[in-house]
Amino acid sequence: MENSAELQRFLEQEKQKAMVSEMVGKITNVCWDKCITSTPGSKFSSSESTCLTNCAQRYVEMSVLIMKRFQSMQ
Repeated sequence: MENSAELQRFLEQEKQKAMVSEMVGKITNVCWDKCITSTPGSKFSSSESTCLTNCAQRYVEMSVLIMKRFQSMQ
């Protein structure tokens, strides 16, 4: 019985890791396409950096909001 509980915890942790990895990939793609409009140099410009920060923050906030909404529906 205990092994089953450990397996469940392990599977849940792996599922969460996969979700985080997927979110990072999506944020990277979406925000890069939105904020980096020319060939990047060795550093981001101030406006690119601000755009990337704001974009990633909004994406995470919306994802949390959506997850909470789905959880409240269950």
